[in-house]
Amino acid sequence: MEAQAHRLVMAGKADLLKLEVRPFNEAAAAFLEFADGNHRDHPATSQRLRTSFASLNAFFKNAMIPTISEGQIDDYASWRRREHKVRDVTIRHDLHALSKFFQYAVKHNWCRDNPVRKAEMPSDAESVRIRVLKDAEESKYFEKAERFPSLHDLGRLMLNQGCRPDELMALPQAHVDLVRGLLHIRRGKTKAAKRTLKLTAESKTILARRLDGGAWAFKGKKAGSPSDQAKQSP
Repeated sequence: MEAQAHRLVMAGKADLLKLEVRPFNEAAAAFLEFADGNHRDHPATSQRLRTSFASLNAFFKNAMIPTISEGQIDDYASWRRREHKVRDVTIRHDLHALSKFFQYAVKHNWCRDNPVRKAEMPSDAESVRIRVLKDAEESKYFEKAERFPSLHDLGRLMLNQGCRPDELMALPQAHVDLVRGLLHIRRGKTKAAKRTLKLTAESKTILARRLDGGAWAFKGKKAGSPSDQAKQSP
């Protein structure tokens, strides 16, 4: 049998080999072990695959790999939306992970093709790509921003307190309690935006410099008005 299989492979007829039928969860364990080694320099990638396979294993369980169809993959996406209330972009990540698994499975003769290619792929419209600045880039930015005190202070407060730009640009001085070291956010994009934050030492220094008894921490061009950007915030 081994010799016959070798002849088929050498003749370019590997598709005629008898499949080695394996259950999904067993094959998934082998794939994830492979991924850990393959992405050893990028452990976050391997961890993302494992996160996706937590739900994939729960859904497909012991299903034999060749029997999994594009229809079942669409059912998985519906199940994720219904049971876990996840966004489409999360399901998209899960299906990309599943596609990598099937590519691995084809190479190991566990199935003939990759059914994910024919399944409906959710939109990535909700995905947000974030580029995190390196320490050197951040230092360079604040070095340049020294010439623009308000811009510099805004950036430092955002980093220290985790506030959105519009929350700080529309910050009334009365909402800052330097004695107790508290910053009260009374308005924002959502109900959860209303919160009280404990000021860091640097934030207290910055705000103490900006509080002059006026109305706003970041003043607009017109006397008594908040920053121009704040007028556009909700």
